Amino acid sequence: MSENTIPQLDKILPEASDFLPLLGTDYVEFIVGNAKQSAFYYMTAWGFQPHAYKGLETGSTDSVSYVLKQNKITLVLTTPLRPGGDLNRHLNDHGDGVKTIALWVEDAKKSWEETTKRGAKSAFEPEVRKDANG
Repeated sequence: MSENTIPQLDKILPEASDFLPLLGTDYVEFIVGNAKQSAFYYMTAWGFQPHAYKGLETGSTDSVSYVLKQNKITLVLTTPLRPGGDLNRHLNDHGDGVKTIALWVEDAKKSWEETTKRGAKSAFEPEVRKDANG
């Protein structure tokens, strides 16, 4: 089997269908108390490489994020810069931890509809965002 071939599993229930075919994971976002320190840890202990940054220097006044990559894995480490708000609430309730898991799907709107009608809680409806770079 080549490394690009996805193995197929036998269906236990022949009538079952996959309502949410996943193509992969885009990124996992962690809300952390200190994104810079967390990024240093993941780079030195686990070999992640810096990929992108958002913070005061880039015009973000509410949070700072470091994006790290290792092969197909992308981590976003985010820290709030202001008191209050969702990010601090997440830290207060859960400590450092995963806030967002972004999945690759073929049809975002259909996937959103299928998951929310099954009880998933939505942060926002799907939207198309484009700029000069795509």
